[in-house]
Amino acid sequence: MRVITGEAKGRQLKVPKGPTRPATDLVRGAIFSILENLTDDWDLVLDLFSGSGAMGIEALSRGGGWVDFVERLPKGCATIRQNLEKTGLSSRAHVYCCSVARALTFLDKNYSIILIDPPYRNPRIGDLLEQLSMSRLIGPETIVVVTHPPYRPLKPAYGSIKLLKEHRHGDSCINVYRMEVTA
Repeated sequence: MRVITGEAKGRQLKVPKGPTRPATDLVRGAIFSILENLTDDWDLVLDLFSGSGAMGIEALSRGGGWVDFVERLPKGCATIRQNLEKTGLSSRAHVYCCSVARALTFLDKNYSIILIDPPYRNPRIGDLLEQLSMSRLIGPETIVVVTHPPYRPLKPAYGSIKLLKEHRHGDSCINVYRMEVTA
């Protein structure tokens, strides 16, 4: 696994041993292509279920200002820190080693982009999106990107966030949500 483009382009990333299933280069490339067409605001990014940190590191490499990583497994947290050091991006990031549910109780920033690449066997992603949609982490310009397996389809709306785009790449689906702004 490597950083696709930007200031850390080509740098190899470690992947923690265990249940981590990182998004492939193809899927990450598709996600960031979508994001580049939707927003210029990469100031504050949240990477949930970070695993190796590849998604958030890609955002930093492409000009992201700051990334908060949330990963519950200590091995994963250590790997993210190593990957940040290896890519020279650690000064623009923080790693929270806790569950996503816990992180949602104390994080209080309004993020530009929220990246969610959960374990495919996690059946509660819809519940998480519902909770996230009602949190202070999402503002009118926040873009939420979720990867999921095709056999676990997501709804077109969760609370105040509505589906903008859905793409399928092999055994991965990418859903992009944004808050519905009423006039």
